[in-house]
Amino acid sequence: MFTHNCFEEDTMTTMTLAVPSELKHKMETFPEMNWSEVARQAFIQRVRDLEFLKKFKKDSELTEEDALRMGAELNKKLAKRYIKKG
Repeated sequence: MFTHNCFEEDTMTTMTLAVPSELKHKMETFPEMNWSEVARQAFIQRVRDLEFLKKFKKDSELTEEDALRMGAELNKKLAKRYIKKG
């Protein structure tokens, strides 16, 4: 899988993360994984998602009430769809 890194790698800084001990033990069962890269890619994707939402919100004419109402309607429709499939 090819991913384009939009951040300059030579300007990296170090972060320390806290994870539950059970998760840490499970991660240790996969020593071949570069967990720093997994975390870095997750951070990059989350920032992209938030930037998209921020731009969408800025350009949107929906009120918060409209968005909540539409979200509730979507949730109901999705619930009905999954109940039918189940």
